[in-house]
Amino acid sequence: MQTLSSTYSHTFREKGSKFIGYLFPVSSKKNFQKELQSIISEYPDATHHCYGWRINPHKIEEFAQDDGEPSGTAGLPILNELKSHELVNCGCIVVRYYGGTKLGKSGLIQAYGKSARLCLHQASFSALVLTQNFRITYDYSTQSEIDQLKNTFDLKELSAEYLEKVTLVMGCRIEQAPSFHHALEQRQHLGIETEKLERGFVTL
Repeated sequence: MQTLSSTYSHTFREKGSKFIGYLFPVSSKKNFQKELQSIISEYPDATHHCYGWRINPHKIEEFAQDDGEPSGTAGLPILNELKSHELVNCGCIVVRYYGGTKLGKSGLIQAYGKSARLCLHQASFSALVLTQNFRITYDYSTQSEIDQLKNTFDLKELSAEYLEKVTLVMGCRIEQAPSFHHALEQRQHLGIETEKLERGFVTL
């Protein structure tokens, strides 16, 4: 799976109709609706605001909206482009200004798919990696042990708290998690405390 961190846009014309595509990161349906309303406000006189989105890497949810275009000719081609790139936590909205010439169903499918594709061609993607998360608490004197583990395993620091002791929340690539957990348990005698948390996803 992949995701993105920036917004991309591309405009083109097809037989008089103007298509404006927007591709952007989004983490929830609520966030998507906020982006949609912003684009509708920017182009209130557009003929259509069609879109597709995919969210939740744990259990992918997806949706497509034709917004008045013939069923399956707008939202689905957009969504299919997102799926072809294995993208998640992102949405794509295509704004259309009708130019007076009907494109037909096949023409609409091609045009909306092309609009999403042109945005995707500009985009930079980040891999989404499944992790097992751990909370690790330790004395400052054992920092070298933690540094050694960081160099040995594929980890990503998710949060850090430096009080009387250090508390880190670390994400470990899922296939390395059993070995990492075992390595932490072997260091319990040094006062390194470990709590296994939920699974998550990080970008690499």
